Amino acid sequence: MSAIIDSLGGLLALSIPLFWIFMHYKYRDRKTTGFTEDESRQLQELLDIADSMADRIKNLESILDTEAPDWREQHEKR
Repeated sequence: MSAIIDSLGGLLALSIPLFWIFMHYKYRDRKTTGFTEDESRQLQELLDIADSMADRIKNLESILDTEAPDWREQHEKR
C-alpha cells in the first residue's frame, strides 16, 4: 500500500510542475502581445460610452442643482 501512495505522490509531484510550465508558456504570448485589434476596438467603444455617460450625468446634476438645490443632501441621507 505504501508503494502505491509513493507512486501517486511522485506522479503528482511531477504533474503539477509540468502543468504549470505548460500553462505559463501557453499564456505568456497573450501577455506580451497586448490586446487584439478587436479587443482594442471594443475597449475604445466602452471608453467612448463611459465618457458620454459622464457628460450626461454632469448635465443631469446641473439640471438638478438648478431645479432642486437640496437633492444632494436628500440623496446622501439614504
